[in-house]
Amino acid sequence: MTKKLPAVSQDQVPMHLRGTRNAFSRWLGRSVLKALGWRVEGTIPDLKRFILIGAPHTSNWDFVLAMGCFLGLNLRVRWMAKNTIFKPGVTWFMEWLGGIPTDRNNPKMIVDNVARLAEKENGVIIGLTPEGTRKKVVKWKTGFLRIANELDCPIVMIGVDYPKRIITVGELFHPTGDNDADVATIREYYGQFEGKFPEQC
Repeated sequence: MTKKLPAVSQDQVPMHLRGTRNAFSRWLGRSVLKALGWRVEGTIPDLKRFILIGAPHTSNWDFVLAMGCFLGLNLRVRWMAKNTIFKPGVTWFMEWLGGIPTDRNNPKMIVDNVARLAEKENGVIIGLTPEGTRKKVVKWKTGFLRIANELDCPIVMIGVDYPKRIITVGELFHPTGDNDADVATIREYYGQFEGKFPEQC
């Protein structure tokens, strides 16, 4: 009888990139994904630092899946989100999960703050959504590319596929410095995944 694999496991993460969360946190992440019928495929690359992007982002459920993924993997990651979701009373919880509030009206400050964080922590994983919103956009934001160039690090592309209920730790992308060409290449890669609301991709 074939042993059934868990929805997600910290064995998919190199030792030095694992967080210090307890067994309950890992169980919670696994349980959320399992209850929703999702699983994580692939392994996190053995690197000191990288940008982690997830797409397509079309629903608030993506946040639930992402947190289940991070907790289940026990991944030491800091993720960026608009400051308006860091409400009084829950800010501590969002920051415990690794959240960094950002002001989209000041993109240069975001890049500078992440660069300082990476230097302070001597290696860091930054997670974000390249679209910048769950609504349909014609042009993706390039902030994640500017951050990758500033930190001189690659980008790990995470795909979210609702029909298959699979989160895929996918290819490693090295920015070329040509943001328009890089965005086109990355968007082409994400064409194989389908969000909860495909019409918003």
